[in-house]
Amino acid sequence: MVWPFGSSRPEEDAKLAKQEDQSKRRSVAWAESLGTSDLGSFTVAKQWAPTVLFSLAGLSALQLYANYLRRIPGAAYIRPNFFRSRSLFGRVTSVGDGDGFHLFHTPGGRALGWGWLRKIPERRKDLKDRTISIRIAGIDAPELAHFGRPAQPYADEAHKWLTNYVGNRNVRAYIYRRDQYDRIVATVYVRRFLLRKNVGLELVKVGLATTYEAKSGAEFGGMQKVYEKAEAKAKRNRKGMWSVAKSEFESPRDYKAKWAKHDAEQ
Repeated sequence: MVWPFGSSRPEEDAKLAKQEDQSKRRSVAWAESLGTSDLGSFTVAKQWAPTVLFSLAGLSALQLYANYLRRIPGAAYIRPNFFRSRSLFGRVTSVGDGDGFHLFHTPGGRALGWGWLRKIPERRKDLKDRTISIRIAGIDAPELAHFGRPAQPYADEAHKWLTNYVGNRNVRAYIYRRDQYDRIVATVYVRRFLLRKNVGLELVKVGLATTYEAKSGAEFGGMQKVYEKAEAKAKRNRKGMWSVAKSEFESPRDYKAKWAKHDAEQ
């Protein structure tokens, strides 16, 4: 018998109960799936974390090696971004003239075994194509005889002085650029009696180099005024090249300009 003002029929009650049960089951299943997903992601992250960290460490080590520990065998191997931001430490293997020498790059120095665990070549044939030609920045030394041109006064003295001062010694070169002769222009420092000396400045002080006079391409590393002051003092004290009579004096710059003009007229 159906009540006129009663509840719904039994069939409808059963249908509603079934729908509520299905809804509850879906809610529980959704919640469980969320929990499973979070757990799965966490597990995957834990599994990949060592690989990611190892890769990052490897990349960092590679970057460190490329920028600081890689030995540079020649000027052509120096990256453009190294100029004005990096220095080169190494052994002077030969001195070519009064303001230039060859450097065997030894990154890390003795701390990385150079000179005791890792041998620095000494024979010319072993050094072939393995050194960097360095041109000392900010100065100009008298020219040695070459290409049929006579040597300037005090050119030999400048060459001998530089050989004694840096030959077979470790130096640090703060590099600026590569010049037209594929030399690396750099301010160079050497340890002498525990003191750190600017090699170019010392040459100027003893009267065996002038401050660089070219109108373009000059590099001083912020030391131009210091060089000029040292040159003026050496000139007053008539040291080195400044000891010759004023009428006979010819600066390295004037000497090169004279011979460039001579060659152009031939």
